[in-house]
Amino acid sequence: MCADTPEYKDTLNLPKTDFPMRAGLPKREPGWLERWEKIGVYDRLREKEGRPPFTLHDGPPYANGHLHIGHALNKTIKDMIVRSHQMMGFDARYVPGWDCHGLPIEWKIEEQYRQKGKNKDDVDVVEFRQECRAFADQWVNVQREEFKRLGITGNWENPYLTMDYHAETVIAEEFMKFLMSGTLYQGSKPVMWSPVEKTALAEAEIEYHDHQSHTIWVPFEFDTIVAPAKKGKEAVDPLLMTARVVIWTTTPWTIPSNKAVAYGNKIAYGLYRVDATEEESWTKPGDLYIFADTLAADALGKSRVTEFTRVRDVAASEFEGAVLKHPFNGLEGADGFWDYDVPMIDGDHVTDDAGTGFVHTAPSHGADDYECFVARNWIDRMTHNVGEESEFLPHVPFFAGLQVFDRKGKEGKANNAVIAKLVEAGGIIARGRVKHSYPHSWRSKAPIIFRNTPQWFASVDKAVGDGQDELGTTIRTRALTAIDQQVKWWPQTGRNRLFSMIETRPDWVLSRQRAWGVPLTCFTKKGALPTDPDFLLRDETLNARISAAFEADGADVWYTEGFKEKMLDGIANPEEYDQVYDVLDVWFDSGSTHAFVLRDRDDGTEDGIADVYMEGTDQHRGWFHSSLLQSVGTTGRAPYRNVITHGMTLDEKGLKMSKSIGNTIVPEKVVQQYGADILRLWVAQTDYMIDQRIGPEILKGVADSYRRLRNTMRYMLGALGNFDAAERVEPADMPELERWVLHRLAEIDHKVKSGYKSFDFQGVFSTVFNFATVDLSAFYFDIRKDALYCDGDTLRRRAARTVMDLLFERITTWLAPILVFTMEEVWLERFPGDQSSVHLVDMPDTPADWLDEPLAAKWAKVRRARRVVTAALEVQRTDKVIGASLEAAPIVHVRDADMLEALKSVAFDDICITSGMMLTPDPIPAEAFRLPEVEGVGVEFEKADGEKCQRCWKILPDVGKHSHAGTCSRCDEALS
Repeated sequence: MCADTPEYKDTLNLPKTDFPMRAGLPKREPGWLERWEKIGVYDRLREKEGRPPFTLHDGPPYANGHLHIGHALNKTIKDMIVRSHQMMGFDARYVPGWDCHGLPIEWKIEEQYRQKGKNKDDVDVVEFRQECRAFADQWVNVQREEFKRLGITGNWENPYLTMDYHAETVIAEEFMKFLMSGTLYQGSKPVMWSPVEKTALAEAEIEYHDHQSHTIWVPFEFDTIVAPAKKGKEAVDPLLMTARVVIWTTTPWTIPSNKAVAYGNKIAYGLYRVDATEEESWTKPGDLYIFADTLAADALGKSRVTEFTRVRDVAASEFEGAVLKHPFNGLEGADGFWDYDVPMIDGDHVTDDAGTGFVHTAPSHGADDYECFVARNWIDRMTHNVGEESEFLPHVPFFAGLQVFDRKGKEGKANNAVIAKLVEAGGIIARGRVKHSYPHSWRSKAPIIFRNTPQWFASVDKAVGDGQDELGTTIRTRALTAIDQQVKWWPQTGRNRLFSMIETRPDWVLSRQRAWGVPLTCFTKKGALPTDPDFLLRDETLNARISAAFEADGADVWYTEGFKEKMLDGIANPEEYDQVYDVLDVWFDSGSTHAFVLRDRDDGTEDGIADVYMEGTDQHRGWFHSSLLQSVGTTGRAPYRNVITHGMTLDEKGLKMSKSIGNTIVPEKVVQQYGADILRLWVAQTDYMIDQRIGPEILKGVADSYRRLRNTMRYMLGALGNFDAAERVEPADMPELERWVLHRLAEIDHKVKSGYKSFDFQGVFSTVFNFATVDLSAFYFDIRKDALYCDGDTLRRRAARTVMDLLFERITTWLAPILVFTMEEVWLERFPGDQSSVHLVDMPDTPADWLDEPLAAKWAKVRRARRVVTAALEVQRTDKVIGASLEAAPIVHVRDADMLEALKSVAFDDICITSGMMLTPDPIPAEAFRLPEVEGVGVEFEKADGEKCQRCWKILPDVGKHSHAGTCSRCDEALS
């Protein structure tokens, strides 16, 4: 620059904004939370009239500890659903809730007692329940603040709690509907039982871990075999009578409860004779055993048999009517305890995949075993040999008091004692150990057993009898019909999973032998059998009394002295009835939330049905499942219209998070380091419907995406400094480039809103992010920077600023449901004010006439040609031939006539950010630069002719020929 050339920097329209490059989210986000609370954003949104309601019903977390990353994922997805629908014109309501009853909380109080040397059973039950209530209340307050810190919107001042008096009342009322409809019954069947927690468990409370179990091969002697009445055979093969049927089991402790041996009528069996053995073997030459042919060699090998002979086939029909002896039959000191018949029965569950081809059947300790006995009406043959601590009861010879698992979940003495007694009785031919997947309680992490106990069930196959039969007459048929007719599943695999579970599930176990929960509000007649018609007292007046008492004083009142007498007064003689003290399965509590939240609250729904239930994939066996069963059982229909499922959160290597491994990601720490918006952006960038990964490196990548997006927003804020409505240009008057941007805006608007409607946040964010960084930052903003900075009051500049304004309003509202803090910051930078908030506005409608497909097709050609030019100039820049693209004036050879016409109709030099450009249809020289993916375009590099304009830096021939020194005509006019 010459000494007498003026400094033109101050004459440029440079971006002006105080919006900081560095976000500082961890420190600044709490201020926005306080602001939203102060101006009452959630409540103000409820004041908007005439909007269709949209309700996401919150699946309640347990109030028993700090949040983990799964909580953060879950609540953030819910928040994006609620916020996006609110901004698309709905009255989107969200009432957060908590599960407050049940074993998770009761277990914590028991742990505290054990640390103090106290015994729960020595504490008054009401006092114990009040301690559970206080514990839950404390954690509700902690978790509420942790959720709010993540930017989750909702009715935080008035959440729902399953321990609120009204909630407990409704849960009891919903239970009493099962009582009155006839689906409730008391049965004695094997249930999953936790010896550590001393209660029955639901399938949803079970997880599977590797466990090492004993394996034993036990031979049963024949007592009688029925002679086959066919093919002239009237006598029983005496050889068969001397053989023994061998079973295999991984639960030796259930042998004392054996009542049958099952076989498969499609399995090929054989009679095998032992010919030689190793020295230490529980078999001897000449012994005869029956096995499934596919398993005989393995079983005999385990028995240390070195040589054997297959004597003959044994048809499954030969077992029909056969009776065996229990291995402990006739044992001295047993007083005939096991001297009963052990029938052989055919069972569809018997396979020859493992074991021996015969299944030891203890109907009190196995689901398949029990069903076999139910089918034969042999329920009276059930045993009650094992107590609530998995101990053999006093009446069981030899084993009384011995436990399967001790109070800490470690193996007790029962298995080894049974094995030792089998050895003594000659009732075992082999033993071993096997590591296999075994059910454990998901709370105590201790193994469970199957144990026959009296429990309360809701029948899923008995006619409900309530007249609400549109979907079917039973709970099962209603649920299966509702799955396909009333609910949309996201993803569809969720439907398949829940359908198959309900299709094959047993009756619902409603009872738990615990103290903290809603009691089963019913009374049973003393001396009556559960099958007697008058066993349960059914009376609507009684039900109303119980409801009124619970509404006034909560469920604790059930445990107060004299309650039974007060309730039954004038209805029945209290002396003739027992009060049930089991509590409801906590899944019944949460399954009933649709009634006391959706149906009963002012911010519920008119029909008691939620638009969305959204939880993790484990809730197909949990909340989705119990809510559906409960709702179809009491209302005859599903409680939800859409069910959305998210996957589990894993570490960066795809491993399950574990404190012992040290790979857990704690939301609080992420928020402290990066800010909640980064955590929310991680959620938006994942395909949450499958398992997703998170870790330090992944979070770094998320933070980088955030920085790029923040730069885009900062550029727009700067470019829109002092924008005035008077500058606005109508779309019809805009240059083509601006009209192309409006076309893209209309396309993106459709994709964003469609994405939000289908809960596809990954699709929404990737669409907006790519638009912002590729279409805008790398293309439109790059091109229009010159006009924005250097033009005077031109149509081009005003049109660009108008488009910027339209972009700003849409991008901030599109992203507000995801980046709740950042978009608020961006919004307030332009629209400050005590009552201003991006979360109080809707996503604007985008005119359909902005779409212009012919224009889009033309500009697709322009952009393809531009890619070749910019790539050619980058080569020159890398080779240090030029320092900036404005030093170039390339020759662009274009073979396609339509593309050439398109390029000539626009300012292609401005689009390529060069100072000049020659477009020609001449053949492409061999030395011209090409891109393989863009055929028919070649670029010859030429430097621009002229002097450098000291204001816009373009190199043009007319620089220096105007009234303002060192400027081009455009800048001279702007200065004038």
